[in-house]
Amino acid sequence: MAKLTQEEILAYLDEATILELNALVKAIEDKYGVSAAAPVAVAAAPAEAVQEGPTSVTVVLSAIGDSKVAVIKAVREITGLGLVDAKKLVDGVPAEIKKDVSPDEGEKIKETLTAAGATVEFK
Repeated sequence: MAKLTQEEILAYLDEATILELNALVKAIEDKYGVSAAAPVAVAAAPAEAVQEGPTSVTVVLSAIGDSKVAVIKAVREITGLGLVDAKKLVDGVPAEIKKDVSPDEGEKIKETLTAAGATVEFK
């Protein structure tokens, strides 16, 4: 097996989703018998200093890609909109797909839209 360089590992970590990183941490814990849990002394830090990121995100469709029909179908599935309303939303790129959703739900929406060929960002 080829040895990965530090730059290759860091590049993967930059591009990986939160779900992929979580799976990686669990695999490392299982294989090497270690824990990624913070030590007790660090856990006692004030709650303000231990914020892990946004509690809600807005999913924005930034580009349609090659398959507009697939993107419209994905938007209909995610939002529950009718065909005409979903098409208007897709035609108005950049467009908010869902506002104030949890980061996990945002990742699922992003996966659905990118599988359809769209480009998505969070705000």
